[in-house]
Amino acid sequence: MDERLADEAAVRTEELKQELVEAIRLFAVLGYSEGIAGHISVGDPGRPGHYWVNPFGLDFHQVRPKDLLLIDPDGEVSRGRGALNPAVDPLHGELHRARPDLTAFAHTHSPCGKAWSALGRVLDPITQDACALYGRHHVYARYDGLVNDRQEGKAVAATLGSGSAVILQNHGFITGGRSVAEAAWLFVTMERAAQVQLLAEAAGKPVVVPHEVAEPTAATLAGLEYAELQYRNLYESAAGGRRP
Repeated sequence: MDERLADEAAVRTEELKQELVEAIRLFAVLGYSEGIAGHISVGDPGRPGHYWVNPFGLDFHQVRPKDLLLIDPDGEVSRGRGALNPAVDPLHGELHRARPDLTAFAHTHSPCGKAWSALGRVLDPITQDACALYGRHHVYARYDGLVNDRQEGKAVAATLGSGSAVILQNHGFITGGRSVAEAAWLFVTMERAAQVQLLAEAAGKPVVVPHEVAEPTAATLAGLEYAELQYRNLYESAAGGRRP
C-alpha cells in the first residue's frame, strides 16, 4: 500500500472507530446493554481480516475510541490494552470471515431481544416497520451456553447465510450491516419489532402482512441510505449528537 493510500486508510480507520463508539454509546442510552455483556464490531479498512471491538468489562456508557481493541485474523488482540471477551472472536470473527460484504456486527442482550429469542421464532411482518426484517433474518435454534467455540460461530454464520440478522435462541439478536449505522439501526428495528409483536400477541392474534406486500416493502426499507438516515436521526435525538 503506497503512502497516500495508507494515510487515507488511517483516516478512515479513525472515522470508523468514532462511529463504532457512537453506536455503543447509543445502545447504552437506549438500555440495550446489560452489564458487561454485548459487543459491536467493525472491520478495519487498511488491514484485511482485522476488526475493532469494544473491550471486555467496560460499560457501554464509558467506551471511548482509545479503548477499542483491534483483533487480528487469529483472534488475538493486535492493538489495545483491554481484555477481550472470549465470546467475541468465535462469534464476530466468524461472521466477519463469512460475510466480508458486511462491515459491522452488533450483538447485545437487549430486553425484548432476549424475550423474543426465548420463543425460537422469526419476527412476523405485522407492521410496516417490521417488514424491514422480512426474509432478512433467521433463527439459530439452539443454545449451548456461552459462545466460546469457533464451530458454533461458524454455525451461526451459516444460519445468517445471505441475510442480515440472526435470532440466537434463548440469547438475543445479532445484526450485520454494510456500515456501523446500518448494523445498529437494524438492531434497533428488531428490538422494536419484538416489543410490538410481544404486545400485539398479548392482546390477540396479529394480522400478518401478506408475502406479496411484505416482500416489496422489505426491499424498499432495506436500503443503506434509509438505514443510515434513520440511525443518524436517532443518534442526534437520543444521544444529543455528542461525540464521545
